Amino acid sequence: MVTKVLPEQSVRAADVQRGRKLEYFTIGWNSLEAVVAISFGIVAGSVALFGFGVDSVIESSSGTIVLWRLFAGEERERLALKLVGVSLLVLAAYVAFDAVKSLVFQERPDESYVGIALAAVSLIVMPLLAREKRKIAARLNSRAMQADSRQTSICAYLSAILLGGLALNALAGWWWADPIAALVMIPIIAKEGVEALQGKTCCDDAGCH
Repeated sequence: MVTKVLPEQSVRAADVQRGRKLEYFTIGWNSLEAVVAISFGIVAGSVALFGFGVDSVIESSSGTIVLWRLFAGEERERLALKLVGVSLLVLAAYVAFDAVKSLVFQERPDESYVGIALAAVSLIVMPLLAREKRKIAARLNSRAMQADSRQTSICAYLSAILLGGLALNALAGWWWADPIAALVMIPIIAKEGVEALQGKTCCDDAGCH
């Protein structure tokens, strides 16, 4: 007996497959980012670059969580969303600690042109990746993937902060620019984490776009 596949089922299967590919890319890209950022952050003594590497680890973990959800099915949606929320709150806590520590101890990193290049490339890649995730999240009605797309967007914001901080440090010697900008980002990161833990995303209020 041949089972007829409805057009809607075929489209959904294609969207799930697309979502998986996006998460595979997220995991691979952020793993590479983590290795480069943490390694050169340690070499240059840059807490900002090292912190960006830790963010990449968390983003990679988030991608793994959502990928698991795409394989496990919709029944794992709420748990996946909560795990994404936890990872966002961990990120907020780390950024807060790192920024305050940098300001208190006036930690002045060496110039890192590898870090500047990494931040610049990430600033291009992350918004594009976040946009594609939002599209698939809307089609699959996946709040977990929507939350993950927000985390990818946050990674883009942090890329901009890192780029500005490293550039100002290298060109003007303004070591404090990066931790100040990082502190501004903390409420945004924490808000997204809390909403994910509560089972909310922007989908609940305005719909996914």
